[in-house]
Amino acid sequence: MLKRKTGKIALGFAAVLSASAALATVAQARDLTIVSWGGAYQDAQKKVYFEPFKKAAGIPMNDESWDGGVGVLRAKVQGGAATWDVVQVESDELAVGCEEGLFEKLDYSKIGGEAAYIPPSVNACGVGAILYDFVLGYDKDKLKEAPGGWADFFDMKKIPGKRALRQGPKTTLEIALMADGVAPKDVYKVLATDEGIERAFKKLDTIKGDIVWWKAGAQPPQLLASGEVAMTSVYNGRIDTANKNEKKNFGMVWDGALFTLDSWVILKGSPNKDAAYKFLDFAGKAENQSKLSENIAYGTSNKDAAGLIQPAVLKNLPTAPDNIKNAVEINVGFWLENIDRLTERFNKWAAK
Repeated sequence: MLKRKTGKIALGFAAVLSASAALATVAQARDLTIVSWGGAYQDAQKKVYFEPFKKAAGIPMNDESWDGGVGVLRAKVQGGAATWDVVQVESDELAVGCEEGLFEKLDYSKIGGEAAYIPPSVNACGVGAILYDFVLGYDKDKLKEAPGGWADFFDMKKIPGKRALRQGPKTTLEIALMADGVAPKDVYKVLATDEGIERAFKKLDTIKGDIVWWKAGAQPPQLLASGEVAMTSVYNGRIDTANKNEKKNFGMVWDGALFTLDSWVILKGSPNKDAAYKFLDFAGKAENQSKLSENIAYGTSNKDAAGLIQPAVLKNLPTAPDNIKNAVEINVGFWLENIDRLTERFNKWAAK
């Protein structure tokens, strides 16, 4: 009797285990989920990446949007609730998440090989999605002569009027050093020294009373349009959008631009890793990336994409050969290490 009951218990237990395993399989067999930044950018991605990929690969997928923050990714991966597979991240999130083991290490042989991509977009944990710049922006209708670069930005006699800069030390100190004659390629070498930091703040002193500080990316075009400032640092995409959608006549100076990249990552433990690689391979191809740039003014990571873009579109992209040749990549490692102390220093300087 006991034997029979034990057998029944064992069979019952086996059934429960089998049902649990089946549930786990169902849970893991969810559709591929891609996560990006929403808005006009994700609309462009849907048009050139998501919908064509689903059709070409025959792989069901969903897309969601997020607002960033490595803590969100940490909670998903470490909490065992990773409902996302491929996520677009900013450069600091890539660096921290890679160090913490939140992302899969990429096998580039599955996405065209490292040589297919521009060097700054190749990372052990991520592959470049878009490249965008902080440029010098101005209104062509208001300035008779185009500024030549950051040195003109600081020359109040040559071009009178207020200037706008992003509030905080990041990008502001680099701009000040280039205006003071530091070659773009040497900016972080100089900024890594106490003397370099002093030099940047001393240069900022020369226009301190004429600076308008901006926080949100939408502000610089508004400041130019209202005539409140003569020149501003600004995201290149904001200038392009204002010119296209609002019929503005804004100009950009690419010399000494500061660029950064967003990257695609695969979250650690993704049950859809094979499908994720197929998506990254699709989104990494030059012919597909060129279509993205035609829909929104971001540079892309495949070396051959620029050659497929119409010249009229290419000239307004950060990755155009003439635009990127004298640009500076924002040094993520430097800012992860120094952002707190330099923000404190900046705030004290700004409050004086």
